[in-house]
Amino acid sequence: MDFYGHVIDGEEVPSADGAEFDSIDPYRREPWARVALGSATDVDRAVRAARRAFDEGPWPRMGLAERGAVLHRLADLLERNAEEMGLSDTRDMGKPITQSRDNDVFRSAANLRFFADHARLSTAETLPMDSGHHAYTRFEPAGVVAAIAPWNYPLMLATWKVAPALAWGNTVVLKPAEDSPVSATKLARLALEAGMPPGVLNVVHGRGPDSAGQALTEHPGIDRITFTGASSTGRVIARAAAANLVPVSLELGGKGANVVFADADLANAVEWSIKAVYTNTGQVCLAGSRIYVQRPIYEEFLARFVAAAEAMVIGDPCDAATQIGPLASEQHYRKVRGYVETVESAGGKILTGGLGDGWTVRPTVVVDMPQTAPHCTEEIFGPLVVISPFDTEQEAVELANNTRYGLNAMVFTENLHRAHRVSARLRAGTVWVNCFFIRDLRAPFGGVGDSGVGREGGSFSREFFTEPKAVIIDVKRD
Repeated sequence: MDFYGHVIDGEEVPSADGAEFDSIDPYRREPWARVALGSATDVDRAVRAARRAFDEGPWPRMGLAERGAVLHRLADLLERNAEEMGLSDTRDMGKPITQSRDNDVFRSAANLRFFADHARLSTAETLPMDSGHHAYTRFEPAGVVAAIAPWNYPLMLATWKVAPALAWGNTVVLKPAEDSPVSATKLARLALEAGMPPGVLNVVHGRGPDSAGQALTEHPGIDRITFTGASSTGRVIARAAAANLVPVSLELGGKGANVVFADADLANAVEWSIKAVYTNTGQVCLAGSRIYVQRPIYEEFLARFVAAAEAMVIGDPCDAATQIGPLASEQHYRKVRGYVETVESAGGKILTGGLGDGWTVRPTVVVDMPQTAPHCTEEIFGPLVVISPFDTEQEAVELANNTRYGLNAMVFTENLHRAHRVSARLRAGTVWVNCFFIRDLRAPFGGVGDSGVGREGGSFSREFFTEPKAVIIDVKRD
């Protein structure tokens, strides 16, 4: 097995105490890589390296175009190594290769390119004053950023955090999830190859509590924390950040509602709804795991949806034909299995799906489930959807908003007035109408309630990863 170390101050290194752990291939259920297991000592080394690079190094002092050129070179290298980078995430967490290689790698490159260009093209405010003074704003890098990425989109969500932080002149300590560590080390290797100075992008591997994650979020040398993951972990990180008065951006869980009105284009609604539930084997915070269908088309939608779910190809995620792979880890499989096994006792009925081989859960469709059941209220993060009928628009909005989460929602209708009206009433950070997961990287991304704190994307990322400064000049003097 190959070894993947931390990347600290421009060098790939083992842990200070020599500790390592296995990265498990969830399809074969066996180790496929050895990874350095970080501790507070390794985190401190990385944060100190990032601080030196910020305080003394060239990166924050480069022009925006010069930094952007490095990020564009890194994007080029990602695309050139798409097969290797995609396979890393597939072997780490079971994502079908056509998603990890053909989508995630190129979206990661797009993240780097977008934020490199956005930083260079952004404008600041000038504020003429009647008093004979002139005011303007500057956006200066915040300092050392702790970026904690999740296991479901390891490379893509790492770059979503790293790209804007670096584009605006910060230095970064990235901690990937312990279930999907390999692509982070490879990203840092490529960053050095692209010409990024030592200490600008550091990677420390490890677990969360009492390990690298806790040490990173509690470190006094951190100026910003950006985290994507479970809501429960987000609360812990928020408490740690509060102790040091560190700003946080938390993109947390979701329980997305998908509302299908009777006037919807049914074929389009089914196609997108399948993608919204089963992409990445349901391991998506944006998953439309609650589908509400207006009663006149409920039975037809259900029949089409079940047929499409049953047609999905389950198998080896390294096979290009596979659409549904294993769940990312044994621990997560046991969690999702618990929801599948309790459908009937909770009052629901499985129309299709259920448990598969190994750590696989087949695309599962549940009906007749009480809205108070855990299957309708808790984030399952697996290929299980609950489909329920509704009668009126008001009822649909109430059902969709009946959740402690608020990350995203979907609406399918051919009525333009209804599309705008319902979108405005849904309590969610993003609403997709007649589509799913279409992104404009300038738009705000984040959620309300248990789905997180803050927004990132475009100027929202600039606000978070910089310290806006007001400069006021007396221009009336001779």
